[in-house]
Amino acid sequence: MTTVTLEPDYRPSEREAFMNPKMQEYFRRKLLNWKAELLRESGETINHLQEGSLAEPDIADRASLETDRSLELRTRDRERKLISKIDAALQRIEDGEYGYCEDTGEPISIKRLEARPIATLSIEAQERHERMERTQRDD
Repeated sequence: MTTVTLEPDYRPSEREAFMNPKMQEYFRRKLLNWKAELLRESGETINHLQEGSLAEPDIADRASLETDRSLELRTRDRERKLISKIDAALQRIEDGEYGYCEDTGEPISIKRLEARPIATLSIEAQERHERMERTQRDD
């Protein structure tokens, strides 16, 4: 991938060619920054868990600490899965497939990608997918 220079205030718009090199670089950086933030938070959690002690003498304090740890670990597990999705999105950028709905092949709206840069479905395809899931669950 060639190096693309972005102005600090650059924001993708519907008026430019979809997934041009500038837009791809914008989303690549957005994904990399998000991943770095998640990894930093994960490191903080590890430090916090190592500092905490389950040797609390009070049973209520120990139960509260265990609940907090469990919640932190569940959050980190969700973030680990999110990092995997970020990596997959970065790979789609490299492959030239980023920003296109995996169901229809149509472009995913810039607004949706801004809000959820790991999106793989357009809003319409996502809604269809969720309706089908609800229907199957109700059976």
